Amino acid sequence: MSTIEQAPSAPTPAPAVTAALSLEGVSVRFGGIRALSDVSMTVDVGEVVGLIGPNGAGKTTLFDAISGVRLPDDGTVFLGGKDVTKASAVSRARWGLRRTFQRVQTFGWLTVEENVLTATEWEGGGGGIVADMVAFPTRRRHEKARRARVADVLERCGLEAVKDDSAGSLPIGLARMVEVARALVLDEPTSGLDEAEAARLGEQIQRVRAEGECAVLLVEHDVGFVMEQCDRIVVLDLGQVLATGMPAEIQQNTAVRAAYLGEG
Repeated sequence: MSTIEQAPSAPTPAPAVTAALSLEGVSVRFGGIRALSDVSMTVDVGEVVGLIGPNGAGKTTLFDAISGVRLPDDGTVFLGGKDVTKASAVSRARWGLRRTFQRVQTFGWLTVEENVLTATEWEGGGGGIVADMVAFPTRRRHEKARRARVADVLERCGLEAVKDDSAGSLPIGLARMVEVARALVLDEPTSGLDEAEAARLGEQIQRVRAEGECAVLLVEHDVGFVMEQCDRIVVLDLGQVLATGMPAEIQQNTAVRAAYLGEG
């Protein structure tokens, strides 16, 4: 799952674009294999868009290209109307793009609270190491605000009771929610979640959409969850966009049913 916020500053401007995220002709090759071929799509501010497709369709590769983990061989990626195609994953995160991963990637030796706090560390607080050593008032206020924000997110995600536990000791469902909390605190998620945890995740997706000028791109194998949570759905097959439409349209699309659901 990714959340994309409108950033206050970013790299070289592109032509006027209203979408929070836009891809134009994105292609990725691994040697002679085309993992993605001329993929174009948009995610508007305030919209939840689902990305589905059979195994090997290119979903993870597309997410990598969007988040900066892998640069595309061709095409352009726009974030908030700005060309970020060549920008690093770190830069994109600082400009408002957040991502969770299919495999749980928490810092197992840190507590749940510390895991979520790490996502806010890059903001700094002014004054450098000297300010930390002498505990400048501005640093104390900044730290208090960070911890209050983290406490709110932990409560929203149902993690308050385990905030002092090490992340490595948690069952996979709770560890997944730690990742979600870490993405939410700065402003293939249901894998391993039980029904109640998935419902809580759905609530947070809708809350993120409602509370800020951001968008959500949801990559998920649970088709029912995607259909329930998303405004539009993009279907990938063999590295290409097979179909785009509202959930009801995708459910009735014969090409999608053949490629994704195995119905001839």
